[in-house]
Amino acid sequence: MSDAAITSSDGSGDLAPGHSVRRILIILGLVVVGGAFATLVGWDIRGWFSDLWDTLTSISAAYVIAAIVAITVQTTATAFAWFSILCYAYGDEVRWMQVYAAYAACVGMNNILPANLGTFVMFVMLTTVIASATFAGMIGGFTVEKIFFTLAGTFVYLYLFLSVPGSFDIDFSWLKEHPWATVILVVAAVFVLVLAVRGSRPKVLEWWGQAKEGGRVLAHPGAYLVRVFVPSLVGWVASLCVVAIFLAAYAIPVTFHSVMTVVGSNSISNTVSVTPGGAGVNQAFNVAALSDVTDSQTATAYSLAQQLVVTAWTILMALVLMIWVFGRGGGKKLVLQSYAEAKQKAAEQKAKKEAAKAGGRVT
Repeated sequence: MSDAAITSSDGSGDLAPGHSVRRILIILGLVVVGGAFATLVGWDIRGWFSDLWDTLTSISAAYVIAAIVAITVQTTATAFAWFSILCYAYGDEVRWMQVYAAYAACVGMNNILPANLGTFVMFVMLTTVIASATFAGMIGGFTVEKIFFTLAGTFVYLYLFLSVPGSFDIDFSWLKEHPWATVILVVAAVFVLVLAVRGSRPKVLEWWGQAKEGGRVLAHPGAYLVRVFVPSLVGWVASLCVVAIFLAAYAIPVTFHSVMTVVGSNSISNTVSVTPGGAGVNQAFNVAALSDVTDSQTATAYSLAQQLVVTAWTILMALVLMIWVFGRGGGKKLVLQSYAEAKQKAAEQKAKKEAAKAGGRVT
């Protein structure tokens, strides 16, 4: 797929220039058409909007507005971190609004698609609008972008392990009870990895070169700190604010511990869940996490409200930005083609893993 595949709302081959009232009407029209299509394919869109409306009217509008602001800050700040990473990798080819729209689409799609497929879609989008970009380069950039969030996640887990007595024993009891089995599994995993790298060394070297290109910003520590780490920190703090706002909306005590507990439970549920946006799983984990400070009914209401509002707003942001930046035809074609290629790449990666497992069993 190339830049030529992206067309503007007037059918031309260039990205749609300018903004107009007509484009806003197109956005609203597509929302209506999208709702009709969702109903035809079996998604209870009416019930979903009914739940959303019930949520919006059951809590103060001030909480909803504050949450929307925090979600917008979270998405924008993280998108800027991505933009900075890509600027150092691919220079003047990178455009802020294109990266912003692609990342917003990623966030919105991850809330309705399983297995974080929206991230793959974003990678394909960016390799489409940035001529020099490669998929391996996107993965390299993704690794750099995740440095802060890995540190933040580690901080949350360490805090929970240290603040809740016995949590380490509960979560890692199997490792303590079977040390030799653990050692054997680790050695076997390293051995398989070495064999895989040796068997495809030329391709690995090529991929590594492209991945390093995507992570070029790390060669400039000052720029990484100011343009990637700090915006990521802002985005993460904004995500904590979203949790705190909805906790307050349901009169659940807002403390550092309660926020960290919810963040930790959401992280775990997103890791083990294969449902779109972790639906259902998040609620179960949140109820367990908040069992000491509120009843299960209130915790469930809080969790559902947060998920509904976050999903609705991120999808709306993605829709508006994609049409605003690429035009109606261009945005639609870019998303559809990127989604198709992302599914193909995800299937290829799954097939490779299954083939590697089968090869390991044969040997």
